[in-house]
Amino acid sequence: MTLISAARGFLAFLLSAPVLQGNDDWRVTYSSSNVCALRGAMVDINCTYEYPDNVQYRPNTVRTLWFTKGDKYQPVDLEHDTDYTGRVESSCGEVSCTGSRCHGTCTLIIRDLRQSDSTVYKFRFTTNLPGGEYTGDPGVMLTLTDLQVKVSFLYPENPTWAELECRSMCGLAGDTPYIWIRNGQNVGQGINYWEYIQSDGSYSCAVEGYKRVTSPLVWLQGNGDWTVTYSSSNVCALRGAMVDINCTYEYPDNVQYRPNTVRTLWFTKGDKYQPVDLEHDADYTGRVESSCEEVRCTGSRCHGTCTLRIKDLRQSDSSVYKFMFTTNQLGLEYIGNHGVMLSVTDIQVKVSFLYPTDPSYAKLECHSMCGLAGDPPYIWFRNGQNVGQRVNYWAYIQSGDSYSCAFEGYERLRSPLVYPPKTPSVTMSPSGEVEEGSSVTLSCSSDANPAANYTWFKEPEIPVKESGQNYTITYITSEHEENYYCQAHNAIGHHNSTSVFIKGATSSSWTTTGAVGTIFVLLATILLLVFLWMRKKRASRKAYGQGGRPDTVEELLPVPVYENVSARTNHLAPAAQREPIEEQDDHHSAIIPTSLSENQEVPRWLAGSRVQSNHTDEGPGPDRDGRNLPVVSAVKSTPQSAKQ
Repeated sequence: MTLISAARGFLAFLLSAPVLQGNDDWRVTYSSSNVCALRGAMVDINCTYEYPDNVQYRPNTVRTLWFTKGDKYQPVDLEHDTDYTGRVESSCGEVSCTGSRCHGTCTLIIRDLRQSDSTVYKFRFTTNLPGGEYTGDPGVMLTLTDLQVKVSFLYPENPTWAELECRSMCGLAGDTPYIWIRNGQNVGQGINYWEYIQSDGSYSCAVEGYKRVTSPLVWLQGNGDWTVTYSSSNVCALRGAMVDINCTYEYPDNVQYRPNTVRTLWFTKGDKYQPVDLEHDADYTGRVESSCEEVRCTGSRCHGTCTLRIKDLRQSDSSVYKFMFTTNQLGLEYIGNHGVMLSVTDIQVKVSFLYPTDPSYAKLECHSMCGLAGDPPYIWFRNGQNVGQRVNYWAYIQSGDSYSCAFEGYERLRSPLVYPPKTPSVTMSPSGEVEEGSSVTLSCSSDANPAANYTWFKEPEIPVKESGQNYTITYITSEHEENYYCQAHNAIGHHNSTSVFIKGATSSSWTTTGAVGTIFVLLATILLLVFLWMRKKRASRKAYGQGGRPDTVEELLPVPVYENVSARTNHLAPAAQREPIEEQDDHHSAIIPTSLSENQEVPRWLAGSRVQSNHTDEGPGPDRDGRNLPVVSAVKSTPQSAKQ
């Protein structure tokens, strides 16, 4: 980051040397990898970029953007990010090309900084060259902090004189001018401010020219004769650690009530009428200790100091702590209003990837909102083993790895472990088979830190429309009978669950019903065809008559002769012999006498017909005179037979 002017110089401080990242031809260089700035102020983040000059693609066209969300494939431009609306501005100088290289510079300006702006900022540029786009990893880490007021007493025996010091976790550049504000009014200038406390008052400091960038208020209390002064109005401490909260109190010395008797207590619950002493509060049992020095009286004033110590801090200990003292002067008591705000926090591990194309290689950063005295270095632990001392740790993360960090000398106060998701488990509700038309919900859970996000798939790798820890199918059909699995993923890695099969309780009946329906239709069709065939058969028989079937000889013979022959034949043949004749569907025959002698002349009506003698075992039967008659078949004549 470049400090453009003194007005901006106080707002931010460079914490490390410039960072260069590139692949020989394409390069992005940040002026700093870490920037610390004041909440509510403004900060500039600068970079330069280079790429090869290709005459074929001149004039060069370059598009640039800064982003914190997304990746190099889908970055979210800060100027279009709703979290930064109206607060960011990106400006770039004109690209210049010398020799075979082109280069440019860009600056990101963020105004009215918020605590949520603490993150990594990256720069990306795109040219009109083939494949001409590049993202500068690992980016710039921006840390936000507040100004703080530290209170100390020049003369402990006379706590009405206080020294106030304006401090910042960020080392501000140059001789930054501070101003002091008491009860909203400007009362002085400088890093330190001295005050004689006669009455209650609120104090804060700010940077000159940026009055709205102020420290949290510190209350110094007094009512002329009775005062309570806390050494700080805000205290930040690590979970699991120990913290001390200090105060001084003062009241008038009355010879009439000597020796002085003073009772003191600290409380967070109740009020001045019914305060709950922390030493008797069940939430703090065995973890608090209050110690006070002996009261001393000089002149007409008495004063004392007290310290509250809280051990094994918990997140629930974050609260406002107040001090109260009571004297034997007519039962007079006094409470230090406003109190001290204690914030309990963890050390945190922040994960970022140096190369989005290789998410297994990560940068781990140890970060704490609270600093420790002496600024001890960080140490790192991999799978519980100490792996070194450094602020940042680079590692190839495997599925079974876990990482944490701590301040050196405070190893037991480690950050929460960070690790990729473990094998997810999938549950189905209701379990077992489900009925068609009902709903079913699949739930996925995995142990991971940071917390995992979830995506659902059908086998083999078909993502479903919904994502999230639960996946609900509101109306089950046979189409939903599939194997489903979920994928748990966080900033460190991902892991797939085993698959679960959704089976409908009526799934077999869906198939059976279809098969039965098909068989029923086939049987009905067959029965209908059989019925129609039998009906046609009966109709055909009725057409033939009950005594026999008509002979097809009528096609060739005169109708009267044919009828005579047919009638005579049916008359002469017994019923038992007439039945077979009715069954001969494929022959056209007529029964005529064949007892003619060889010299007898064939009648004219048989001319052109072939005459065959068809003697059977039983014979055709007798005629009217009792003589047996042979059967003669008349077959359709052909032209040749007609000539014969």
